[in-house]
Amino acid sequence: MADLEFFFDAVCPFAWVTSRWVTEVQQTRDVEVEWRFISLKMINEGTTDGAYGDRFRDSHMAGLFSHRVCDEVRIQHGNDAVGALYTALGDAFHTHPRLPKINVDPAAFMIEMLKAADLPTDYAAHVHDESHDAYIRQDTELAFSRTGRDVGTPIITFHPGQANEGSFFGPVISSIPRGDDALRLWDAIEVVATSTDMSELKRSNRAPLNFN
Repeated sequence: MADLEFFFDAVCPFAWVTSRWVTEVQQTRDVEVEWRFISLKMINEGTTDGAYGDRFRDSHMAGLFSHRVCDEVRIQHGNDAVGALYTALGDAFHTHPRLPKINVDPAAFMIEMLKAADLPTDYAAHVHDESHDAYIRQDTELAFSRTGRDVGTPIITFHPGQANEGSFFGPVISSIPRGDDALRLWDAIEVVATSTDMSELKRSNRAPLNFN
């Protein structure tokens, strides 16, 4: 059983920074992470707000293209391979930004990502396979069932399926904690997430995103 479930959309920069914090912790602690899906495209499919313009729609569609291929990788190769593909996608979307160029030719883009993750490139054809959408939506709804719907990405669950299970949106961090800083944040967030009396802890963004 995983120690942490991490619900991600590859196009979300905040989820990416948080995920790299999690992988930093994995460098020094035996922490098993299950990579799961939460779709910004599905979350916003009923949005009519004028602020939700083409830039967001294109970005979130890119996320769904990515999720479909990630789901095929999950089926064929399992969780670690999903993590490897997410790493390739995050590097392309955020560390070396190419978003939303995936939408120009999503299959060609995903061939590159699959190569980077050392996975079969024929899975790229699944960018247009809507049969994956039911599972992606199921994961999205599961994440929201744990936190409520008035949140975004990422959502994390400590100790899933155990008596001390606890879920939260975030942590939203502007840069990736390293070494001891990463471990201290992990321990603090685990305490907060698994406290039955804790509901919300929040402040405004205070620094620009740094993906390094």
